[in-house]
Amino acid sequence: TRVVYKVQEEQPPNTLIGSLASDYGFPDMGHLYKLEVGAPYLRVDGKTGDIYTTETSIDRESLRECQHLLPGEPCYLEFEVSITDLIMNSSPRLLEGQIEVLDINDNTPNFASPVIPLSIHENTNIGTLFPIPMAMDRDSGPNGVASYELMAGPEAQELFGLQVAEDQDEKQPQLIVMGNLDREQWDSYDLTIKVQDGGNPPRASSALLRITILDMNDNAPKFEKALYEAELSENSPIGHSVLQVKANDSDQGANAEIDYSFHQASDMVRRLLRLDRNTGLITVQGPIDREDVSILKFSVLAKDKGANPKSARTQVVVTIKDMNDNAPSIEIRGIGLVTHQDGMANISEDVPVETAVALVQVSDRDEGENAVVTCVVAGDVPFQLRQASETGSDSKKKYFLQTTTPLDYESVKDYTIEIVAVDSGNPPLSSTNSLKVQVVDVNDNAPVFSQSFTEVAFPENNEPDDLVMEVSASDADSGSNAELVYSLVMDPSSKGSFTIDPDSGEIRVKAMLDREQRERYEFLVVAADKGSPSLKGTASVAINVMDRNDNDPKFMLSGYNFSVMENMPPLSPVGMVTVIDADKGENARIQLSVEQDNGDFVIQNGTGTILSSISFDREQQSTYTFRLKAVDGGDPPRSAYVGVTINVLDENDNAPFITSPSNATYKHILPHTSPGQQVSKVKAEDIDSGVNAELTYSIMGGNPFELFQISPHSGDITLEKEILRKHHGLHRLVVRVNDKGKPSRHGTALVHFYVNETLANRTLLDTLVGHSLDTPLDIDIAGDPEYERSKQRSNILFGVIAGIVAVTLVIVLVVLVRYCRQREAKSGYQAGKKETKDLYAPKQASKSGKSKNKVKKSKSPKPPKPTEDEEETGLQKSLKFNLMNDSVSDSPRIHLPLNYPPGSPDLGRHYRSNSPLPSIQLQPQSPSASKKHQVVQDLPATNTFVGTGDNNSTGSEQYSDYSYRTNPQKYTNKQVGELILRPAAAPPLHRGAIWTEVWE
Repeated sequence: TRVVYKVQEEQPPNTLIGSLASDYGFPDMGHLYKLEVGAPYLRVDGKTGDIYTTETSIDRESLRECQHLLPGEPCYLEFEVSITDLIMNSSPRLLEGQIEVLDINDNTPNFASPVIPLSIHENTNIGTLFPIPMAMDRDSGPNGVASYELMAGPEAQELFGLQVAEDQDEKQPQLIVMGNLDREQWDSYDLTIKVQDGGNPPRASSALLRITILDMNDNAPKFEKALYEAELSENSPIGHSVLQVKANDSDQGANAEIDYSFHQASDMVRRLLRLDRNTGLITVQGPIDREDVSILKFSVLAKDKGANPKSARTQVVVTIKDMNDNAPSIEIRGIGLVTHQDGMANISEDVPVETAVALVQVSDRDEGENAVVTCVVAGDVPFQLRQASETGSDSKKKYFLQTTTPLDYESVKDYTIEIVAVDSGNPPLSSTNSLKVQVVDVNDNAPVFSQSFTEVAFPENNEPDDLVMEVSASDADSGSNAELVYSLVMDPSSKGSFTIDPDSGEIRVKAMLDREQRERYEFLVVAADKGSPSLKGTASVAINVMDRNDNDPKFMLSGYNFSVMENMPPLSPVGMVTVIDADKGENARIQLSVEQDNGDFVIQNGTGTILSSISFDREQQSTYTFRLKAVDGGDPPRSAYVGVTINVLDENDNAPFITSPSNATYKHILPHTSPGQQVSKVKAEDIDSGVNAELTYSIMGGNPFELFQISPHSGDITLEKEILRKHHGLHRLVVRVNDKGKPSRHGTALVHFYVNETLANRTLLDTLVGHSLDTPLDIDIAGDPEYERSKQRSNILFGVIAGIVAVTLVIVLVVLVRYCRQREAKSGYQAGKKETKDLYAPKQASKSGKSKNKVKKSKSPKPPKPTEDEEETGLQKSLKFNLMNDSVSDSPRIHLPLNYPPGSPDLGRHYRSNSPLPSIQLQPQSPSASKKHQVVQDLPATNTFVGTGDNNSTGSEQYSDYSYRTNPQKYTNKQVGELILRPAAAPPLHRGAIWTEVWE
């Protein structure tokens, strides 16, 4: 609410201006009214809010706010009153108001000078008006200038009169000429002009109007403008041009020369501005400050220099343009119950948030944007500004400086609040002001211990009343609020064990402590201050009873038995022992060692793990016994002993070994031995134990006829079948003996049986057994191999003869065909001519030969006679050429296949003991090497079979040395010979080949 009162100026002290409670309904009880702004002219009653005048009189004309008012503008005296609710203790309320100071007639109107000169030309027309400088009255309104009166002597009474013209609320006195003036009769007149205001009672003054009669001047000057306006920036330099007035005069000579002068200009105008009398240029001659004067209004008079000068007047208005030359002003005052003294405010720490501690008024003497002020609190302080009133202008604002967070005396005892105000000028100007706020302490802090939890170690077996520790607490308050008293709060089990000194905080033990009975005590220590009400703080105390070495180490068991596998690598763990000690720390730090030992075992301290330094072999030693010693780290140390037994478990690390029969022995079996009869027994042993020593027997080889069977558990070998003729001879059984360990291990025995009626040739039998020991185990030795071999001998012989006959027929056929063709030729045989190669070409084998590898003997039809080129092509198609690199010569060979029946014996041995097969060599009569050929049949090398394709073929030497192969597989491929054409210069044929020369 905006409060407005009116009062006349110059009222006596203690004049009641108005009552806030009765006039505007503000409370009149339980509130405090305080004048914040308005001193020294006003005072406010603190209880009722009545506003009175003071000893300092209110002079409207002296108030700064009313110095530059325009005519008719009211004069206001502003004031501010804060209203604080004493019951609610809330933040004060700020009330802004205005007192309109009414003018009284306390000033007399006066002319600027007691003598007013005025020049008038003779022969001036009757009725001509001459302006007279106006009188000034500091009062306004009706108390201002009201009338003028001209008092003249008898000589001038008929010549001059007075006329008052009103111009822009101004009363302009004018002298009117009422008669003819003659300078020669009377050149001057002294008149009195009186001015009177409209007050009651009126005030008046007078001045001497001295009229000088001048020579005649017909034309008066005339200004180009009736009103000149200009803007002048404040702080403009001296000599700065403001504006130039210009007047013209139609006369000539001196009557046209114009002199410019200020007319009715105030002292401020004359002090700040200079008017060039000749040019009319107005310049700056004093410091221009808009804050002192914002507008300059004055008249300029233009007067010619004629004998009877004429003049003209124009109005000039100069508006002072504001420059941002004033920094904001910050005023900090107390508010409500918060008083300020020497820039410091005291405030209790328990005031609520948003409590106002000061009223801050920020203003700027500039105007416009230069006067728009922003105000903030600098720094990190718990205070902020809140606008106190919405009625303030941009250049003048009021703020409450209030708290933003609860204050805490113990955290911060005082604050220095710096307020910064910045205007919006360019560049902006700023100013600062500060207020120191002293926080007043209240008992709002409980005692605080230096450590909320304290843990100490105290040895057992102590003496009563020994000092355990000392606790201390502090209180952030001051005075009696910080004086502390200590006490203990203990649970029933600990009550009576400790005491505390209430002043010093020393804690002492009342009885002897035993760590083995109770290792830890916990209780609370309470510190209470002497404030009202008293506040308390607590801390937890833990007392750990220190150990003494009064307990022996103790093994968890009276004896330890461990089982380990044999063949464990050295330093492998074999077991773990656990030992405890009721003591603690070094008294319970136990060192373990092995006694009664040869270094076979070591023990790891810390884990209690027993390690072996040897590799166990159950077959050598199955049990180890020793003693462990445990020693604690006390002073003196204590010790304990325990026995340890290590049992070595078996591992399948030994294979069974055969005790009988020996591999080099044999058993004679008669052919008429009946089936089911035991013929031998394999005996074996295994030095392992348990399942690792349980044995099973099996026949792995040498029993192709399934003639024998062995018992898997006892190793007894029995005859299963009736002995036949093919079973006669040496039999070698490969017997495997396995244990049941995982993984299983085994041994192998060779059991020899000789089936025959007699043992006449023991030398041969020993040779056969010796050869059996050198024969791989995957080759069966069972019965007489000659029995099957005799069945195949005739087939082998037939195959060899058939092959020889086939080769001979082919060669003969080739020779005959070539001979016949040469005879049919007209010119007979010509040296160097290519022979028809079809002459030597045998009939190609049928497609069935791919699987049988056998040359068909069917007769081929006679081919037509080919040309010489066709003969060569046909020969290449008929014969199979293999270019082979012999060890001696690179001669080409023509290989013709020869077939042999399956089951043939060693052909090399056969050809060494029989007539050689025919081999044909063709040699031309010409001594040229190219005309001489050999037909060669290559035979297989000694002890080899060609094309068998399996691993059942063995050399003939093997059979000749009495090696046996029972149940041989049939040959699936055919033995192949080759027909080879070789130049005569080739080296002799290898062993086993037979050749014959044939001439064309």
